[in-house]
Amino acid sequence: MMSAFLKIIDGRSPLLWPVRLLLWLLSGPYRLVILWRNSRFDRGHRVVHAGVPVISIGNLTTGGTGKTPMVRYVAQWLRDCGIRVTLLSRGYGAEQGKPNDEALELERRLPDVPHLQNPSRVESATVAVEEFAAQMLLLDDGFQHRFLARDLDIVLIDATCPFGFSNLLPAGLLREPVSSLARADFVIITRTDRVDTDTLANIRTVIRNANAQIPMAEFAHDVEGLENYSGTVIPCSELVGKKVLMFSGIGNHEAFRQLLTSQGIQIAGELEFKDHHHFDREDIESIVKQAQQYSVDAIICTMKDLVKIQVDRLRNVPLWALSVGLTPTVGKAELDQALGRIVNLVELDDS
Repeated sequence: MMSAFLKIIDGRSPLLWPVRLLLWLLSGPYRLVILWRNSRFDRGHRVVHAGVPVISIGNLTTGGTGKTPMVRYVAQWLRDCGIRVTLLSRGYGAEQGKPNDEALELERRLPDVPHLQNPSRVESATVAVEEFAAQMLLLDDGFQHRFLARDLDIVLIDATCPFGFSNLLPAGLLREPVSSLARADFVIITRTDRVDTDTLANIRTVIRNANAQIPMAEFAHDVEGLENYSGTVIPCSELVGKKVLMFSGIGNHEAFRQLLTSQGIQIAGELEFKDHHHFDREDIESIVKQAQQYSVDAIICTMKDLVKIQVDRLRNVPLWALSVGLTPTVGKAELDQALGRIVNLVELDDS
């Protein structure tokens, strides 16, 4: 479980220092591999150009940074401009021959945007251009996937855990050093509504130290309501004062809990599953059992969980997903300008 791992690496328990020391030693070889790999890509080794503009949305750390709602935001922005955009992702956590939870969620939100899942984004880029006549490609989780050249490299920084406890995997959550922001084109700080102004100022300082001129924007998580699988949406206020069981199979369970409590929802019990978890009958029985134990009025999960479970009720208890979007609070004009520059490349290609 991610929460157990976080208790080891966050440094709060002095009794766990031998484990942390071992993880820190293991992060040394990982750092060497990352530096060697990035140096090869920096020299253009095996980098392929898709023939159409590419926007990458990625991050520095493992765990949830709000990437899926940001992909949705940017894809909708491009569709509003009349651009034929195709999403490309690895399909992490997908069952054989099936779309993963992110693809299912995005398909629900963006039915007119094709989504191709393939560990080789170069192969799926070819399919997108040749078979879907894509004018632009949106690369999901693409900062470390450098085989495909991109025209705009956007990196998300989660304000609640911005730099992965300042250590590379497995001693921290960093997939590569913070200095890698030097190759990014734009940084978006997410979940800014969950931290204070001093914390945000410190995050901006670290980013500027890595890339002094990089433009930035800030987004808050916007709770849109509760939605069931049939598409019915109710305000969160309808469950205020009632007992709720929450569960999730995402990378940041704690952030999900905070969003629920920020809406005044009383959490009677909770279950945490691993990221991209596939729910089987035993899992559902565990959820139902705990719901009965606490006599809850409703069960709430994330949209990524709901699109896999695909029901409106578990036994006789209503099942809702927290519908979350993103709202720009700082730097929207700068982001619009950056995206508009890439849209202009499409217009130039078609002229």
